[in-house]
Amino acid sequence: MEQLNQNTDTLMAKRFRGFLPVVVDVETGGFDSHQNALLEIAAVILEMDSQGDLQIKESFSKNIEPFPGAIVEDSALEFTGIDLYDPDRDPEEEGEALREIFQAIRREISLTGCSRAIMVAHNAHFDLGFVNAAIHRSQIKRNPFHPFSCFDTSTLSGLAFGQTVLAKACQAAVIDFDNREAHSALYDTIKTAELFCTIVNRWKELGGWPR
Repeated sequence: MEQLNQNTDTLMAKRFRGFLPVVVDVETGGFDSHQNALLEIAAVILEMDSQGDLQIKESFSKNIEPFPGAIVEDSALEFTGIDLYDPDRDPEEEGEALREIFQAIRREISLTGCSRAIMVAHNAHFDLGFVNAAIHRSQIKRNPFHPFSCFDTSTLSGLAFGQTVLAKACQAAVIDFDNREAHSALYDTIKTAELFCTIVNRWKELGGWPR
């Protein structure tokens, strides 16, 4: 079993040119990554099974305290359903939350022999922009993610299923999707991870990598 794990880890390092795909979703207080607050972040680390298929390994989720001076628009809260004053929310400072998640990602990078992580997200540049802005504010020096490259499941699902909206793409891919749970960072991240794995694994079945 130990040898098998070593082989699948080596395959992961080769599959995406040395990048470890990590699925991310953020919920925010608006559309401007420099002015609007980061309110939630979730990340899903993927692994490769003995057949070379991608699957979910582990997930992380954090509620974030708006940074000082951040703008949180009422329309954003209505859309996400986030209650900033919920006593069970238990938010963390954004730098502290990111460092904890990044530690787990760097550990997986080392385990798989990858060079760094690459973000997978639905409309990925939105999520990457908010994460990069939070990294800059928090003066985090060791960012595990590539600073501008990413995998966008909106684009990939448009190619694979003719759908770009997450819920409709999941439906086309025969992945359960509950609209009542949507816009929770963790739920959306898990569904995005399932969608990404489905697309990558189906490509392999059709004769794509590995040959």
